[in-house]
Order: sequence, then C-alpha cells, then structure tokens
Amino acid sequence: MGIFNFFSKEKQETLDKGLEKTKNSVFSKLSRAIAGKSKVDDEVLDNLEEVLVTSDVGIETTLRIIKRIEERVSRDKYMGTSELNAILKEEVAALLAQNNTGEMLDFSNPSDKKPYVIMVVGVNGVGKTTTIGKLAYQFKKAGKSVYLGAADTFRAAAVEQLVIWGERVGVPVVKQQMGSDPASVAFDTLSSAKANDADVIIIDTAGRLHNKVNLMNELTKIKNVMQKVIPDAPHEVLLVLDGSTGQNAFEQARQFTKATEVTALAITKLDGTAKGGVVIGISDQFKIPVHYIGLGEGMEDLQVFAKDEFVESLFK
Repeated sequence: MGIFNFFSKEKQETLDKGLEKTKNSVFSKLSRAIAGKSKVDDEVLDNLEEVLVTSDVGIETTLRIIKRIEERVSRDKYMGTSELNAILKEEVAALLAQNNTGEMLDFSNPSDKKPYVIMVVGVNGVGKTTTIGKLAYQFKKAGKSVYLGAADTFRAAAVEQLVIWGERVGVPVVKQQMGSDPASVAFDTLSSAKANDADVIIIDTAGRLHNKVNLMNELTKIKNVMQKVIPDAPHEVLLVLDGSTGQNAFEQARQFTKATEVTALAITKLDGTAKGGVVIGISDQFKIPVHYIGLGEGMEDLQVFAKDEFVESLFK
C-alpha cells in the first residue's frame, strides 16, 4: 500500500483524545514506578514490568521490552529515569516496526489489485460491521468505488446493520436471505463488483467461535469460492478485535489465527478503555501488522495506524 506524507494535526488530536484513558493510566503508573529514583536500576525495571503488564501489553511482549531496556542500561552503564520515557518510545516503536505495523496506509491507493478484496473476520460484538462501514466511508472518500458483501448470514441484525451502513455511506450492499450460504453471498458480491469495475470489495463474515472446525471450514469455503471469480482473492484478511477487552482480545486473535490466515488487524474501541497496550502486545505476539484503530463512534474515527504517532501519544 502507498505511504502518506503527512499525519495531520487533526488526526493527531483525535489520536491523543482517543488514547487519553490509556495514556493517563500508563503515565500515572510510570510516575509511581520511578518515584524517588534518579537512575534506572533493577527496582525501576521491576516496576516498569508491572506497569506494562497491567496496561495489557502482555507478559511475553513486556519481557521483551524489559530485556531490550536492560541491554541498553548494561551498555550505557548509567541511565537516568528522565530518559526512560524516550527509551520506551524507541523500543516499542522498534517492536512494532518488526511486524510492519505502523506503515502508513493510503485509502486512495490501497493496492495494485483491482478490485482489492478484503475479507473481515472477528467475533460478534467487537465492532466488525461498524469497522466495515467506516472502511467503506474512507475508501469512498478517497475516490474509490466500493462494494460490501453481507456474508454473515446467520444473524439478521448483521445483514441489517451492514445495509444501514451501505445506505449511510452510499455504497451497494450485496445480500441474500437469512441463513443463505455465506460463500454464495461472497461469490455474488465479487461477480457484481467485478462486472461494475469496482475498486474495493469488503466481505463481512460470521463471528462464531464456539466450533473452530466449522469456522475454519466456512472461511476456507468462502475463500475458495471467491477465487472462482478473482483467482488471488482475498487480498487481505482483516481481523477486528475489541481493544477494551484486554487479554480476551489476545485469545480471540489466537483462535482466529488458527482458523484462517489473518494478514492484518483492526483494533476498535480504544477510546473507551485504559487497555490500549493491547495494540503493542497483539502485534508483537502474533507478528501481524495493525492496520487500523478505532477511536470513537464517528465515521472519521477509524484511523490508519501510525506507530510513531501512536507511541508518541501513549508515552508523551
């Protein structure tokens, strides 16, 4: 995907506001962790470890960050606590960069594939359909023609919600009767979009996790049927996770990465939680780039994820 040459002041303000609860929580914990200390020692590192774990960064990722900071302390011999914030920013940004997380995406030039097919997965209630609507809005705003496919045919509410988003954004939604074969909906959507020279296709899918075998079979079938219309579809499998659920989001990521090949993440509802550290931990542990973060209810509140701005906002 293309690269933006800017991250607007308005977007930075939205990011700062959206991460306010996490930022305030991390900052207050960090202040307590270094209170009365002038240099980074074992006690400070132990306290920092607790700060990161309780901010839902995750144990494995926390230990990785602590180890990197320990190596710097050992190398530099002396490190003041005043430097800790800057070092944290550098190390967290470096971790995110390893997974290509934070490469700025461009809605006006998403790919050299046309139509570009995104299959969206995730459990019910994480904001999956809303994320699809907001993605459609951003792509259309960037001048792209978009088709939506309502392949979550097991819940009438999911189809109705997608239709409402389609009307709101002004993009067509392909649907069938409740209980129809999801793969059939995907086939119809791709066929119609391709015939009408669409730029982007976004397919919603069911979010049932109670039986991973059925979920895996269903998602595989949808992929196979898509490929009858567009041989290399889907070009992106986007897993939507609810950031406010903290460690539960890790478990959802674990289950879905077993069920299908997830290529990108969207982490929603970060504005209502102090658990924004999940963005760091999930990206690091699953080696899957975070492409989008949700910072509110408005259509503009789904942002492409930019690692440097995210880290700057979190630790400023």
